[in-house]
Amino acid sequence: MTQAPDTRRIIHVDMDAFYASVEQRDNPALRGRPVAVGGDRQRGVVAAASYEARRFGVRSAMPSVTARRKCPELIFVPPRFDVYRAVSARIHQIFARYTPLIQPLSLDEAYLDVTRPLLVRGSATRIAQEIRAAIRDETGLTASAGVSYNKFLAKLASDYRKPDGLHVITPGQGADFVADLGVEQFHGIGPATAARMHALGIHTGRDLRARDLTYLTRHFGKVASFYYGVARGIDHRPVEPDRPRKSLGTERTFERDLYEWADMAGPVSDMCQRVWHGCERRDITGRTVTLKVKYNDFRQIVRACTLMQAVASAEELHAHARGLLRGCIPPERGIRLLGVTLSTLVPRAQAGARQLALALE
Repeated sequence: MTQAPDTRRIIHVDMDAFYASVEQRDNPALRGRPVAVGGDRQRGVVAAASYEARRFGVRSAMPSVTARRKCPELIFVPPRFDVYRAVSARIHQIFARYTPLIQPLSLDEAYLDVTRPLLVRGSATRIAQEIRAAIRDETGLTASAGVSYNKFLAKLASDYRKPDGLHVITPGQGADFVADLGVEQFHGIGPATAARMHALGIHTGRDLRARDLTYLTRHFGKVASFYYGVARGIDHRPVEPDRPRKSLGTERTFERDLYEWADMAGPVSDMCQRVWHGCERRDITGRTVTLKVKYNDFRQIVRACTLMQAVASAEELHAHARGLLRGCIPPERGIRLLGVTLSTLVPRAQAGARQLALALE
């Protein structure tokens, strides 16, 4: 599409069934068969599903028992996150050939602002085609891409031709493209918000556009301006290549319900070690420690403490997480999941400065 002055060109690249596709690539016996990456346990969860599995209604975040019921022939494979991260790094190297303005959303998708590279390459669509071809040639995987003049529409466009597709939404098409979509298809509008909109008679982008900003603000608060804009194909958010990570955490679902401190202390210690290892790799730490507890009736609670100084070690992180856990013992019901997260992140040098100051006192 022809570039108008001051019009951004954004590409959203989304790998097709990324984890499952990597597994099918690396194991020919899995190709063409329904595959789920995740745990094949009573309390396992599907992390990703191949397109063959999706035809049976298997989706990510679905309990494994439900997935197996929907697709009795489903093949479960354990996740290999180190492999997925390595493949993701190669894909991001491909992105970097075209623009430095890359905003990763996860291992398998990212926004690219290619406005300036267009001056020498001529077409955002051509860049998207080259990126998809390079990904296929260099990784053996397929990617879908959306091209548009803002992030919201580029992401919608990448979903439009999946899998292995490319779609372009021009400035003249944006508002009309959004008009007939259900609001539940808008990224940024989750199930709970979509249900609230439905209760207000807002079912499509056209319905949303018919409400003025005052009305939307009354019902949805500060986020109303975002809804007001995207209903008209407007989204001014920039691609943020240096967007800071907000938190680092992990969680674990247990095969049986936990009731005793002795059964919980070990897993919490292991999770703290994993979180701290991630902090060391990224050279960060944080001041807020959060413990997540999910009971066997799926009710969930969160306990957190924000510290005056950043956490300085895995042992300190474990001490704070253990203190939060003690406040939940004895549990009112069996515990099926625990999680530990560190947030309010800062460079680890700040914790190092604290340790030095304490040593000199």
